[in-house]
Parts: sequence; C-alpha cells; structure tokens
Amino acid sequence: MHARLVAEGGKGIRVRRLGGNRAGEMQITRFLRNPAVTSAEMFATAAARTAERGAGRAVLAIQDTTVVKSEGGGGLYLHPTLIVDAEDGTIVGLAHAQFLKRERGRKGDRRGRAIEDKESRRWLEGAEAAAKVCAQAREITVVADRESDIYSAFARRPPRAHLLVRAAQDRALEDGERLFARLDALREAGRAALSLPAKPGRGARTATLAVRYGRFDLARPCNGAAKSDPETIAVHLVDVREIDPPPGDNVHWRLITTQPVGDLEQALAVADLYRRRWAIEQLFRTMKSDGFDIEAVRMEDDAPRQTLAAATLIAAVTIQQLVHARDGGDPERLRPLLDVFEPEDRPLLEAYCARLEGKTARQKNPHPPGSLAYASWVLARLGGWTGYYGKPGPIVMLAGWLKFQDGKYAIAVVQSHSNRASRNV
Repeated sequence: MHARLVAEGGKGIRVRRLGGNRAGEMQITRFLRNPAVTSAEMFATAAARTAERGAGRAVLAIQDTTVVKSEGGGGLYLHPTLIVDAEDGTIVGLAHAQFLKRERGRKGDRRGRAIEDKESRRWLEGAEAAAKVCAQAREITVVADRESDIYSAFARRPPRAHLLVRAAQDRALEDGERLFARLDALREAGRAALSLPAKPGRGARTATLAVRYGRFDLARPCNGAAKSDPETIAVHLVDVREIDPPPGDNVHWRLITTQPVGDLEQALAVADLYRRRWAIEQLFRTMKSDGFDIEAVRMEDDAPRQTLAAATLIAAVTIQQLVHARDGGDPERLRPLLDVFEPEDRPLLEAYCARLEGKTARQKNPHPPGSLAYASWVLARLGGWTGYYGKPGPIVMLAGWLKFQDGKYAIAVVQSHSNRASRNV
C-alpha cells in the first residue's frame, strides 16, 4: 500500500487514481474502511523497523504537528516523531505518530486543566515513545519548536532522553527574575557563521551569529504544571542571534536543553542539532502540495482518511530517506538498500542503472551496489536529474520512484500473464 501511494506522489492522492479502475477503487476503499486496518498498527510496524535501524546510534527524535484536513480553526491534525541520526542527518524512520481532532473554541479553560487533559500532552507522549522505540540507541535527544516549551515536558522527560526545545515562555527563575532578561545580560561567548538556505521571499545568505549560553533554574509555573512536578528544573540555555540582520529577516534562537553546555563548542553543537529540525519540515512538504497533496483528499470520514494519511506519512519518510542518502558519504556508514527496498528490487535497480549511466565519470553511479545511496542515484536519474546541476530533492525522488514503480508493475503484469499462459498450455 505504501509503495502504491508513493507511486502516485506528485500527482496528488485520489482513491480512484490509486485503484486504476472501478474495481481497484473499490478494493482500496474497502482497505481504507476495514476496521482491522488502523493507523496505530501501521505506525507500530514502522516504529519496529526504526528500532532496528537506530540501535547503537546517537539519534534525534524530532516532533511537530501538521494539518491533514482544515476546518476553519479546527480539523484533523497529525503529530509524528521522526528519528534522525544526530551525526549525519540520516533519516532513520518513524518512532511514533498520532492524529488530533481539533475543534474551535477550546482555548478558554486550557490554563486550568492538567497536562493529561490537554492536547499538548502529545509532546510528552512523543518523547516517551521515542525513548521506548530507541531504547537500544546510544543517545537520544528530543527536538521540538516553541509549542513544546512546556514545564511538565522537562519535568517528566524519559530518563535516557535529553530535550532540546526552542523557548517560547519568558519563564520565572528560582530567584524570581525572568529568563530572557537574565539571558540577554550574559556576555557574548563568541561568534559563528551560519549558512541560511533560500526560502520563499528570501535568498540564500550567510549570517554572523553571536552566541551566549548559561545554566538556569526554572521555577515551576503557577498554571500549566502539576504540584507533583519539581519546584525547580535545572537547564542550560543557548542564545543564538544574528549580528546586523537585513530588514525583516532576523535569526534569533533561544534554545533550552537538558544537555550540558560548558563552552562555546558545546553551545554551537546544540544549535547545530536544532537546525536538524528542518528534516520534519521537509517531511511535511513531501506529504503536502509539493508531493502527495494529502490536504486535497476528498474523504469525509475520519477513519479512512487517517488510514490514508498514515500510509502517506510512511511513504513520505521513504522519499526523505532517499534524499538524505543521495550524497553517499563515509563508506562505513552507508545505509543498506533494505532500509527502503525489498530484496527482489535490486536486479531492477541495477538494470536501470546500467541504462542510465553515461560514458563520463559524472554520469556514473559513484555508490556501491546494495547501498541506499546507489538506489537514490538511480531514482534521481529516473526523476529527471542529469547528474550535473544541483542536488535532487524530494520532488525529483518522487518522480523517480513513480517511474520505478511503473517498471515493477509492468514486470508483474508480464509475469502474471506468462504464468496464466503456462497453466493454459
């Protein structure tokens, strides 16, 4: 099912298109509406594979929330926890994901409710799931943006997991002072250059950043935390702000972490880990208008929509794994083909590679057969990348996977026809 969804990537998901004909449409509709097929089971299967691939590695568990179906201030949302290698940015897989049904007008009494009764408990549940799935990892750091700046998340973090969160709250400190004022008063520890990629409305540029860091004792807030939470929590903060930014575009991160930060090098390492949060933004981009266009699905019932969205999320992770594998890297750290493909896919990949390679060194696949990097090169070429200009991104990989799945389907049809003909002889 996931491969079929990926094969439709770039064209938008439609049940009729996925089925190919009326009979196929009915088959997929029954699959999506089958009560035995649940998003929870799909996520659990994906998490089991992630657990195997994450063993022995230092990993980041990156959390965020995205809309699946908007309903004017409410709707259906998806909150995944993506596991990424902390050292090289490789996508390891999904640790957890859950759907949220939001309704308008629920904010009024949220300050008086316990964290267990709030939607924000998802940040705690994501961290707990990541710690469980990545129990065999060497190190776990849970990374999230400002919405997860929750006192209880720090108070109840899993024992083996560190937290790294962008600060949203100007919290009270143990001595009664405010966090941001104390942070601003710290002396500058050093400066560093940061390459910022282009985004809509902004070209690529290099920013000069001033770095500050320090240890602080956060006081338990009067609202939003349980009395069972500790009265104070010791954390480190890393403040990264741009020097002389251009108008309207200023980099300023206040990062709260449970990791030790004792010098400039460690502070910059924390900032670099936070930058890897971009991986989940790319994942959402692949799920949405630039890829599968999950928001445009016409399906009223939440249960089949959730099943389809779950399969789409898992498929989008596959595409991102291919994107991250494209550069190869250290031969000792190359991920195997089986992270994404089935064993029987290898002959077809190698046949495509032989056809796509040219005579020059730039037109040769530089990666060893059997590696994910090798397959990524093949799919990029199938997707229209020439090998000369730039690097293939998720949309190119989607196009390449589409052609690869077309090839697999054609082979399966020929084999099925041959088998029927043999039986009829």
